[in-house]
Amino acid sequence: MDSIISITEDLFWIGNNDRTTDLFESLWPLPRGVSYNAYLLVDEKRVLIDTVKSNSIDTYIEKVDYLVQKYGKVDYLIINHMEPDHSGAISVLRTIWPEIKIIGNKKTAEFLKEFYGITENILFIEDGEELSIGKHRLKFFFTPMVHWPETMMTYEVTRQMLFSGDAFGGFGALNGGIFDDEVDLAYYEDEILRYFSNIVGKYSPMVQKAIQKLAPFQIRLIASTHGPVWRSDPREIINLYDKWSRHEAEEGVVLAYGSMYGNTAKMMEAVARGLNSEKLSTIRIHNVSGVHLSYLIRDAWKYKAVIFASPTYDTSLFPPMDHFVRMLERKSLKNRIMGIVGTYGWSGGGIKVLEELAEKHNWRLLDPTILAKCSPKEEDLRECFELGRKCVCRMKEEK
Repeated sequence: MDSIISITEDLFWIGNNDRTTDLFESLWPLPRGVSYNAYLLVDEKRVLIDTVKSNSIDTYIEKVDYLVQKYGKVDYLIINHMEPDHSGAISVLRTIWPEIKIIGNKKTAEFLKEFYGITENILFIEDGEELSIGKHRLKFFFTPMVHWPETMMTYEVTRQMLFSGDAFGGFGALNGGIFDDEVDLAYYEDEILRYFSNIVGKYSPMVQKAIQKLAPFQIRLIASTHGPVWRSDPREIINLYDKWSRHEAEEGVVLAYGSMYGNTAKMMEAVARGLNSEKLSTIRIHNVSGVHLSYLIRDAWKYKAVIFASPTYDTSLFPPMDHFVRMLERKSLKNRIMGIVGTYGWSGGGIKVLEELAEKHNWRLLDPTILAKCSPKEEDLRECFELGRKCVCRMKEEK
């Protein structure tokens, strides 16, 4: 079957590429789709590792059936993560092959019962426990809250392969090849960061714990449930997740602005000229009214500084800007340089929300905060230019 891909002579990718779903979790855009990766390991025992979303059940079952006919019945199904985009085929699997024993932890069992009413033929494993299936030995690592409470990873000891669940995954369907050395990594790195910042980033301390747990082990291949399978340099994706979960960032500035009548946009342009005057070329300007929140969060996670330019609306922050700021708070992004500019009419308001973000999450606020009444005057625009310059100088000082 052409859609089954051999990773090794006894490990097969049996996942699916979804190019029809518009929004992941009904929230995050999927302009180039997403993959649901699942695997079959063949030995004296045959082991399925994760399943797929409900919209991919038919092709998944066809692949499993093909391999069953070739290699024999499946003995185990390992569930690294119970979110429905990876567990959606479990009920159908159990209906067709009721003898399959499900491997998971006690938290896995809770979700199995609540999602699918499954309570029997479950093998409970403990953190660090091993299972021999022939020449392969499987070792299980619990990684709670990366990014659900039951999440775990499965490490194949003999060939040093890690089945990591959602960790080390990303958005983007796989275009023909599934391996990191077969795809456009520049594109996938941005989509992996967008996935990390949108989905996993809030749980960065738990990501750090998971990486520390894996540190003693040699890893020659990483097979996550989304995105490329890493075989040429698995440490590359581990290092990226390590950097992002430490809230480390690249040199660059995100200019996030909202403007109802163009006045705040003038201030944003003056800030941008100030940034460029210091020879900074990595500037990402986003109109919060037109750019999806998903990309705003990604770039705020990627770069060292964020400058917010917002008008006042109903004596508070402009609603799209307020949504962005509240989501940054929810995601607990820390350790950024921050600037604030804006406009107001008959009353100020909303700036307090931005100042609270800086205080709560260790953002370094640049002086001064620049507020123009109704429309910016020449002095306001000069101050905006200087704010841009100060931002670049601050980044250089912190190198």
